[in-house]
Amino acid sequence: MGILDTLGEVAGAVAAVEGAEKLDPNAGLLTKGIAAVAGFKGAGALEEMVGKKEDGADAAPADDSQS
Repeated sequence: MGILDTLGEVAGAVAAVEGAEKLDPNAGLLTKGIAAVAGFKGAGALEEMVGKKEDGADAAPADDSQS
């Protein structure tokens, strides 16, 4: 796991906490903590999915050209 992956996950956590604060300005520490964890995990999953799609996109044209 590279530093860019970690930075992406941290950015996801920060965005999730900001979103929780916008939805509920009186959000408690527990709510913000849950939002941070969800954002961190969600950003990591999103990066993995994008990485898999990019790998699949690279392989697809090579398979089509051979057919």
